[in-house]
Amino acid sequence: MAILKTEDLTYQYSIGTPFEKTAVDHVNLEIEEGAFVGIIGHTGSGKSTLIQHFNGLIRPTSGKIYLDGTDIWADKTNIRQVRFQVGLVFQYPEYQIFEDTVYKDIAFGPRNMGLSEAEIKERVEETAALVGLTQAQLNQSPFDLSGGQKRRVAIAGVMALRPKVLILDEPTAGLDPKGREDILREIRRYHKETGRTVLLVSHSMEDVAKYVERIIVMNHGQVMFDNTPCEVFKHYKELEQIGLAAPQVTYLMHELKEKGLNVNTEATTVAEARESLLEVLLGREPNHRGSNLEEENLC
Repeated sequence: MAILKTEDLTYQYSIGTPFEKTAVDHVNLEIEEGAFVGIIGHTGSGKSTLIQHFNGLIRPTSGKIYLDGTDIWADKTNIRQVRFQVGLVFQYPEYQIFEDTVYKDIAFGPRNMGLSEAEIKERVEETAALVGLTQAQLNQSPFDLSGGQKRRVAIAGVMALRPKVLILDEPTAGLDPKGREDILREIRRYHKETGRTVLLVSHSMEDVAKYVERIIVMNHGQVMFDNTPCEVFKHYKELEQIGLAAPQVTYLMHELKEKGLNVNTEATTVAEARESLLEVLLGREPNHRGSNLEEENLC
């Protein structure tokens, strides 16, 4: 069942002025409950405007957005509840931290929901563990933490709402490679342990190829591609034309194919490429469990 659905969703800025622009153009999407979906696109493609419609931050110029089959704008008084059910983590969310302890900052959303202190404590401790924060850190000032740890605090604050849909807009922006990998692993852990729907907005093909099950490519406010990572990255030349690069593994495997090696050109992650190369070079059966590498999406 689709937990999120759009019908001819359209949004225009500055209507009736010389600066009028269509940011989202008749988009029709269905996001299944429990899915892990990547939304990618170059700057100005409409991806950030699209996701802000999902929890009612922006009202469409035309078209509809459905959450669990209900038009979110059918009753404007319900928009506050929609925002609890569709949690949105903005880019650089650590800049929105303001409480004097990590505990209080994560607890801010649940407290605004009117929950009991016992329920708030349970949610804070649960989400802190999910993002790799220790009990000791809950009593620290968030401003004493590293940039990556502050990011975890901000993400945990939205997770603590226990939204039906968690949307993260460029959650790894500005982090070093280890910090990026840590955050993405924690997001994947959250998805696996809770079974909730996750939308990951990113311009990094490496990130989405490794973690998501489905990729939506936005271009000029429209959906250009909507498929599995393997299928989307078959169109790597078309992606290049709109300013997006496929994962480096994709280019490597195509080059090896052109040089005569019968490798899997649909590989999009290191694990897939390694298994294909071992199969070709050693004549071994492919190991789709990824051997000692952490589990990745395998085509």
